[in-house]
Amino acid sequence: MNELNALFRKRIGLPESAAIPFDRLADVLERTAKTVPFENFNIISQTAVVISKEYVIQKILRDQEGGLCYEINALLYLFLIENGFNAVLTRGVVYNHDTQAYFTLGRTHLTILLTHEGQTYLLDSGFGGNLPLKPVPLSGETITSSNGQFRIKKEDSEHGDYLFEMKLMHKDTDWKIGYAFDSQKQLTDLTECNAIRNIVSEHPDSRFNKHPLITQITDDGSVTLTNTSLTVWKDGVLTKEQMDRESYERLLKQHFNM
Repeated sequence: MNELNALFRKRIGLPESAAIPFDRLADVLERTAKTVPFENFNIISQTAVVISKEYVIQKILRDQEGGLCYEINALLYLFLIENGFNAVLTRGVVYNHDTQAYFTLGRTHLTILLTHEGQTYLLDSGFGGNLPLKPVPLSGETITSSNGQFRIKKEDSEHGDYLFEMKLMHKDTDWKIGYAFDSQKQLTDLTECNAIRNIVSEHPDSRFNKHPLITQITDDGSVTLTNTSLTVWKDGVLTKEQMDRESYERLLKQHFNM
């Protein structure tokens, strides 16, 4: 077993000897969602990096950090390949519910498509708190996991040929668009992730270059920390508190061990 495979399993608490058939991917996705936080710290600190296999191994597995979609999903994709799955990466355009339009940054979301027994599924561990904890088939079937319902809708547009839609538990009463993606425009290698990172770190409309953000799904909801507030969903109940710098450092350690 190579280093990436062994370290990834160790990070999410999966035994090295455990086989990963398709029907165990939900377990992998849930463990990843509850272990690897979604965070933008390298963007805020303006740390110069080049996205590569070695980089995501170092950041997420050796240094025990989290990341954004082009880091977390890149690593998950590599892990899936190492375990014999037929997976590819593709880019998507995220929908802005405040403006009821797609963000103008372009294809800045990285996601995974996996083909199994003639069926293609979307897997995503890098979409903040909006993660499907099971593979979602492109057939349109609704998938229910502990945090909500998810589906893929076939719809051709300038942004792609499919929509990822969600109805998060305790949060949504109607279906919401997460992002559009193009199943036919697959990444050839991880170097394309650097173009995504450059947009996210430099574009004036980027949500991730303004202030630090870290969020993670928990057993009973989710927790989100910024430099000014802590937001916790627990059993459907929302609590939010403001904080100072000292509280931020303490809560970062308490909730994310960082």
